[in-house]
Amino acid sequence: MLLAGFSAVILCLPILLEPIGAAYPALMQKFCIFGIFAIGFNILFGLTGYLSFGHAAFLGVGSYAAVWSFKLFTMNAIPAIVMAVFFAAAFALVIGYVCLRRSGIYFSILTLAFAQMSYNLVYSVLTPLTNGETGLQLSLQDPRIIDGLFFEPAAGLPRVNLFSTYISGGGYAGFYLCAVMLIVCFYIAMRIFRSPFGMMLRAIKSNQNRMRYTGFNTRPYLLAAFVISGMYAGLAGGLMAATDPLVGAERMQWTASGEVVLMTILGGVGTLVGPVIGAAVIKYFENIFSAFGERTLHNVFGFLPDAIEQPVVSFFALFVGDGWNLTLGVVFMLIVIFLPGGIMEGLRRIWNLFNRRPGDRETMPAAQTQPAE
Repeated sequence: MLLAGFSAVILCLPILLEPIGAAYPALMQKFCIFGIFAIGFNILFGLTGYLSFGHAAFLGVGSYAAVWSFKLFTMNAIPAIVMAVFFAAAFALVIGYVCLRRSGIYFSILTLAFAQMSYNLVYSVLTPLTNGETGLQLSLQDPRIIDGLFFEPAAGLPRVNLFSTYISGGGYAGFYLCAVMLIVCFYIAMRIFRSPFGMMLRAIKSNQNRMRYTGFNTRPYLLAAFVISGMYAGLAGGLMAATDPLVGAERMQWTASGEVVLMTILGGVGTLVGPVIGAAVIKYFENIFSAFGERTLHNVFGFLPDAIEQPVVSFFALFVGDGWNLTLGVVFMLIVIFLPGGIMEGLRRIWNLFNRRPGDRETMPAAQTQPAE
């Protein structure tokens, strides 16, 4: 039921987002891509409690691998996505093997350090592979070996396709590819959450020392969770490259890692749907809310007298347009203070409020003290 409802909502986004002005494919692609990114991060952070500040490195590795697939082999999206996931998994295996030797804040600092090292390598040292600050993009001189065997080269740069259906360019085909991948990733995450493996990860979060004392080796479980989370990030990076075959070093910056942390906390850590909601909220603020200006505010508060309207508009103008980060910060603070479980906790409270039975308000009898106590 959960999977069916989630799938229906994702596939009907063009209809559901129309009233709030977000029903255009390029933005809905971002909702899906960053939803995948946040779901993968939640598998690590939500289940094990290990907070990574370097997950943007896997996002960038996936993007670079996908663009190189387009340049060297074919413009088909499938090989690029496979390469993105593979290289992100290999990179996550190396980083996780080193960083998981520590826990807590030391683990977080190590992941941040590796992410910044990766960013600096991509930005300067590995310029022949990444094109530095200019970014890696397609060119007419790219070999595209597989495409050259079956197709005649056309004039201009080719477009990313999925079996002759164009994915890049901000169309609905790209959105539905990202939507289907999001549904598949959600299903895999749901199976992980409800599996014995997911229970082991929850036990690690609850009390890792107790698990060690009982004879469990927690390292393989943590490393597996870290690699799976990195694969999700690589898939998100590959989809970003498939919908827009251009990647720059800024995709691996620490701010991108912090963004996925905000998405997960905002939606609800440890929940299945919460990270997707958090990703959609942040991307909506970034792309739609940031476009609001004083003209929009004048239309909203036009019913007020002129003497009152101007001060009100001047005040709220601080929170829209370039000040959208201020609004997001206020929302984040309110949720952390009053809804520690994120948006999902608020939805759960509303659900319980409307589904409370009359007998639920009765106080429960106090527990009887037992002799052993």
